Amino acid sequence: MPPRFFVPPPLRAGDVRTLPPGPARHVQVLRLQPGDDITLFDGGGGEWHACIDRIGRSEVSVHLIEHVDTTCELPFDVTLAMGMPANDRMDNVVEKATELGVAGIQPLVCERSVLRLVGDRADKKVAHWQAVAASASEQCGRTQVPTVHPVRTIAQWLASLSPDPTQIRQLLSLREDRRWNPIATAGQHLLYLSGPEGGLSEAEEQSAMQAGFQPASLGPRVLRADTAPLAVLAALALQPNTL
Repeated sequence: MPPRFFVPPPLRAGDVRTLPPGPARHVQVLRLQPGDDITLFDGGGGEWHACIDRIGRSEVSVHLIEHVDTTCELPFDVTLAMGMPANDRMDNVVEKATELGVAGIQPLVCERSVLRLVGDRADKKVAHWQAVAASASEQCGRTQVPTVHPVRTIAQWLASLSPDPTQIRQLLSLREDRRWNPIATAGQHLLYLSGPEGGLSEAEEQSAMQAGFQPASLGPRVLRADTAPLAVLAALALQPNTL
């Protein structure tokens, strides 16, 4: 199987493109040669059959041959809004959520958050997480790269949400006894809200419910902030109608 690389759009048949630094470095590490086949995708759906045109000291150019209409995306859109876990656990969430098919990730600063990002530091982290998502998409065969949205406080984010009767909004709550039912159908738009270490405060949960979120429990065990959203995605991705 040819190596896969994400390249920013647009890609067009017949074009000769210079690869971004990351993919170019991988081409050189893999010791590929002019004429070798590679696969490119730009996040717009499908992927491209291409071959290496030239390898320079620091640049690699490729020739785009044809577009291949293929996909392994989930038949529904899932967005995770989550209180950011501390340390490097958010990197792991972004990577694994991408592999499991997430469409978008909204990092949140909550009342009990340990990780609190603002300003340039927040922007740099979002750019880093977006690169993690692109790399994970390359590895797992996805033709779309999930969007990592700018960091916001949970209050700001909830206030920005408009009523949407077509969107299913669910809150992963430690206070709720009603078990979550992992069923989704094609075309649905799903939005899941999950807290940071220590969970969401009671006031935050009340605000979420006022914004249309229905609370649900993932069971009697207390899952880590980086485990709960991935458990939801895994259950959704492994439904029979998604395989």
